Amino acid sequence: MEVVLAKTSGFCFGVKRAVGQVYEQVHKGKKVYTYGSIAHNETVVKELEEQGVTVLESREELEKLTEGTVIIRAHGIPEEIYGLLEEKGLEYIDATCPFVKRIHKIVQEQSAQGRRIIIIGNSGHPEVEGTKGWTKSPAAVIESPEQAWDFEAKKGEKLCIVSQTTFNYKKFQDLVEIFRKKGYDIIVANTICNATEERQREAIELAARADVMIVIGGTHSSNTRKLYELCRSECENTYYIQTLEDLQLELPNSVELVGITAGASTPNKIIEEVQNYVRINF
Repeated sequence: MEVVLAKTSGFCFGVKRAVGQVYEQVHKGKKVYTYGSIAHNETVVKELEEQGVTVLESREELEKLTEGTVIIRAHGIPEEIYGLLEEKGLEYIDATCPFVKRIHKIVQEQSAQGRRIIIIGNSGHPEVEGTKGWTKSPAAVIESPEQAWDFEAKKGEKLCIVSQTTFNYKKFQDLVEIFRKKGYDIIVANTICNATEERQREAIELAARADVMIVIGGTHSSNTRKLYELCRSECENTYYIQTLEDLQLELPNSVELVGITAGASTPNKIIEEVQNYVRINF
């Protein structure tokens, strides 16, 4: 039996950079806070908490803070939170992913020019919430064909469409096409990061070959959920796990290939544990 790990698996550039900056400040002996979970992976968050890192879950908690170093997570934050940090005189480190920063710049500029912002993504996701905080007027969040067809622009209104960096690329294209068919004046910025496209493409190709597919990632990870959905569409025997402890696997002798992929917030050590376990025990 062959076990194949997708080449693009585990920490993406943005998450790796953000987590690294947290550990760097911890090792300097500072009291560290993150504005929101630094990554959508419970294992990573728990390990950082054991190092004394505290997660600030809301603006209200940030307002009460009087000391320490605040690290802005890779997902980014609304513009007003930067203002609050400056107003309070708190030390902060901006670990927003550069790909997310690019979206903030686009929506800020285009909304200032009068275009209404359409964000293709998951409502409530921290990256989407952060992006909404950079527009000059309320943005619309679209994540399904039904929502796209139901959306109505005002007469003469111009639109700018961007995407959550970890959104499904094909779904993004399909939703943009609906806006085109409705005849709106639109500017489209494909802001899905290259690593996400590669990760999804590799996962689909591997799942199409595999008898069993294992997808590793946090239970609240949007990009891991999308990987699971894509793999499940190609391989019926697809498993979504967070750690090795979640793996309940019984493989028949007919299985020749087990594929493994992992979300952008999954540490390498968890991937290696799962990979080694499957190789040794099956």
